[in-house]
Amino acid sequence: MELETLRAVCRALPGTTEDVKWGADLCFCVGEKMYAVWGLDEGGLGFKAEPLEYARLIGIDGVEPSAYLARYNWVSLKAPHALSDAELADLVRTSHALVAARLPRKLRVSLGIP
Repeated sequence: MELETLRAVCRALPGTTEDVKWGADLCFCVGEKMYAVWGLDEGGLGFKAEPLEYARLIGIDGVEPSAYLARYNWVSLKAPHALSDAELADLVRTSHALVAARLPRKLRVSLGIP
C-alpha cells in the first residue's frame, strides 16, 4: 500500500488526525490514540489487530509483531506486498474501530463515532 492510499483510507474514518511523532513516524490517531503508523524513513506500516487476526497475521512472511506494541496486538508490515491493498484497508478500518471503542463515550460522540 502506498502512503497516499493509506491517507485516503484513514481520512475517511471519523475523528482521524495525523501527526508526525518520534521524528519519522506518521501516526494516524482517533481521540489522540494511535491506530496506524507509517514509517516515513523505511515505509513500513503498523496497526492494531484483533487477537485472532494478530495470530494469523504474524504467520505471514513480511508481517511481524511490532516492537514495543506486540503485547497490544500490533503488527508491522515489513514486506510491501505481503497483503493486498484491500485487505490492508480493512485491517486499518478494524484498527480504528478497536481503538475508538476504548475511548470515553462522550469523546466518541463528539467525534461522530457511534
